[in-house]
Amino acid sequence: MSLKKLKISITKLMLPLLFRIFQIFKINTRVINFLSNKKSYANNVYNFEKSIEKLLRGKKLIALDVGSQGGFNSDNFFPTKYNKYFKPILIDPLQSSSEGEENKYYINKGLWSSKVNKKLYILEKRPVSSSMYEPDKKSLKIYGFRESDFQLFDVTETKNVECDTISSSLSSLKISYLDYLKIDTQGAELEILKGLGDYRPLLIKCEVQIFPMYKGVPSWTELVNFLEKLNYIVCDWKEIGSHATRTPVEMDMIFIPNFSKDIGKKSILERQNEFISLMLISGQIKILKKISKIINLEHSEDYMNVRDLYFD
Repeated sequence: MSLKKLKISITKLMLPLLFRIFQIFKINTRVINFLSNKKSYANNVYNFEKSIEKLLRGKKLIALDVGSQGGFNSDNFFPTKYNKYFKPILIDPLQSSSEGEENKYYINKGLWSSKVNKKLYILEKRPVSSSMYEPDKKSLKIYGFRESDFQLFDVTETKNVECDTISSSLSSLKISYLDYLKIDTQGAELEILKGLGDYRPLLIKCEVQIFPMYKGVPSWTELVNFLEKLNYIVCDWKEIGSHATRTPVEMDMIFIPNFSKDIGKKSILERQNEFISLMLISGQIKILKKISKIINLEHSEDYMNVRDLYFD
């Protein structure tokens, strides 16, 4: 037998064995998840601080963080080096103070589509999953939880929470506009968005549940349709956690004004320096370059020659 044929024979024998080992230790899944995560944050290698400082000229980006346990940008949506360019307003009814949070507003109540009192289902063993909606343990089988962990979703307490709207809350703080909105409220995202009033953030990061883990949560398509009617489009999404399905049952979706329509175009052009800054901070480089060509954004020299590493 020739050396070439011997190598081929050994390869044919080894590949199935290696594949089986990968399956047993879930190496293939872990590698894919690792690479996918790396891809999502590929543009974090860039440092746009000089460009952002030139664009903002000392002005802060107004950010509303709804469901802010852990502090502003605790989920590392963008590199923490950019936190200094924001003036965050933190909202979470489960936290009593914002000690140590410099230059930040803190609102210790809930948000809803109207001023109302709502029941908050508190999960002491998993506080970040507390919600205005009651957990539905039957749905947890679709998520990556073991049955022994279902007890993490036991409701340990209910609390009546005073709720206000985004519009009313910002008005009371004498804030007339909003640059960045992040909502992670375990199913209450749509009701909160309904309270936007005339505020139109330039970038919205919103958690959606394709397969709700809470009872009575509106369909995720209702949320997307609602924002579409407000002239927003989805520009990115990232799945969260592990699931029993081949499609994500939970994800973060990123929305920006629909630049192909006059209203969306106007929203961007009126605050284009803030919009460009947010897109650079969140690593949305390729779509920023496309938008720049379509609606003639300024300061294109800061990003037109930058490669979007997510795609390259």
